[in-house]
Amino acid sequence: MLSFIEENYIKSIYKIAEASGGPVSTNSLAEKMGIKAATVTDMLRKLSDKSFIHYQKYQGVTLSEKGNNRALQIIRKHRLWEMFLVQKLNFGWDEVHEVAEQLEHIQSEKLIHELDRFLDYPTIDPHGEPIPTASLEMNREPVWYLFNFRKADILTVVGVSDDSALFLNMLDSLAISLGSLIEILECNEYDNSFLIKLNNKATVLISQKVAQNLIVQPNNDRK
Repeated sequence: MLSFIEENYIKSIYKIAEASGGPVSTNSLAEKMGIKAATVTDMLRKLSDKSFIHYQKYQGVTLSEKGNNRALQIIRKHRLWEMFLVQKLNFGWDEVHEVAEQLEHIQSEKLIHELDRFLDYPTIDPHGEPIPTASLEMNREPVWYLFNFRKADILTVVGVSDDSALFLNMLDSLAISLGSLIEILECNEYDNSFLIKLNNKATVLISQKVAQNLIVQPNNDRK
């Protein structure tokens, strides 16, 4: 059985590799986890001995098939617990990450199976991130950001790429949530801000940074 810390390493390696598309350096892993590079090196040796990773000094680290499967299991549990906390316990989407970080280490397969069934087999978490299936398949649909669209486009918010409480609180203050309908009214070339109509009602000005972190789908039903 892996420790909580070992599982956190495996999940972090998965997420960095997913973003970068290549081997994960010791320094990038240390930076993500907020620890010293020497400490990371020691842990990588242990995970390599347990066959969860492929690791050679100065060449970066990749997950083995065994490690990749474990990472997907952890992510699946994390996102199911986030959905449970929001749907059934009335947590805000900005409150669930840290709690799910603790719950994701529960090892009972039966509990996670029943949790999935209880939630009616959700495919995305409260932030719009895909939930791996029981067979550890991850939905790889294309991702579009609001920043990539232009004036007169109509979009539906389907996720966020930043699930920090700071960002989610900002979206709450703007009344933007999953399912929100956005019509782009203007794109400001000076600062790349966007003037949008939200849910066919309010007019809202959002910054470039917000637009770069809002995941959307084009909506052809213009109103």
